[in-house]
Amino acid sequence: MKILVIGGGGFIGSHLVNDMVAAGHVVTALGRRPVPFRPLPPNVGYVSGSLDDRNLMRRLVADSDAVAHLASATVPTTGDKNPVEDVQANLIGTLNLLDAMAETGCDRLLYISSGGTVYGVPQSTPITELHPLAPVCSYGIVKVAIETYLNLYARTSGLRPITIRASNPYGPFQGNLGIQGIIGTYLNRALNHQPIEIWGDGSTIRDFIFVPDLTRLCLTALESNKVGIYNGGTGHGTSIQEIAELVQEATGQKIPVLYRPGRKLDVPISVLDTTKAQTDFGWTPSVSLREGISLTWANLEHENHIFSTAQS
Repeated sequence: MKILVIGGGGFIGSHLVNDMVAAGHVVTALGRRPVPFRPLPPNVGYVSGSLDDRNLMRRLVADSDAVAHLASATVPTTGDKNPVEDVQANLIGTLNLLDAMAETGCDRLLYISSGGTVYGVPQSTPITELHPLAPVCSYGIVKVAIETYLNLYARTSGLRPITIRASNPYGPFQGNLGIQGIIGTYLNRALNHQPIEIWGDGSTIRDFIFVPDLTRLCLTALESNKVGIYNGGTGHGTSIQEIAELVQEATGQKIPVLYRPGRKLDVPISVLDTTKAQTDFGWTPSVSLREGISLTWANLEHENHIFSTAQS
């Protein structure tokens, strides 16, 4: 397939692009930066632009068999600070993409939503795809709105969307350190001999998935004939306090921990039920949290060594 990956130079996107190329697909990556922030295979075409460029969207989509939409201009914390920007950049931008797909006849779309925010405070755990949607932050509200529009375009223009509600991905090349991604942030602070911060008392529980496990699910889902919504997590919850301890174990450092006041956007627990993905795709996560954190730390140390060598 010829696949357009929106956000292909990003954290999840770069891993997904590598998987697609390895599977024999022809890939074009779209990103907001003039050059991709993360390395991409040499045979991948990279285009700098944004979802709000309707002409660009139409041109790129017209030359594609499928689209993978992973781009987001916000994260939960920044979305709440400027909900108007959240809607404009993410929701309106996605509508431009959907219009372009309807106009050109490209009907296959993979969308990465947020299993960590769309459900809100869970009524029960692990959370299935049938759980009511009750997001408590702008980021989650916009994700739900996009999912709803996917259903609309499926009815009105024949779109065949498949949505992966990702839990909390982590792994090599994660960005937004300090803004999103606790594991990457903690490891980076350990690398720089800085204390790590915990919002609240550390009892908040999340479902963390190693990014190659997530992108393997994404590619399998896109290549299938399935439509609908699937959770992309591990089904196992880990407290933030436990994450801090695993980071100390992986780095071999006794890192000071600073406790900050809890945040309203943080639900107390979010663990996803992945039975549907396992049943329909034969997929299961293969990397344990302890192993994934160790692999991420090793990659971060390697990158730091290369950077230090280049600077000297």
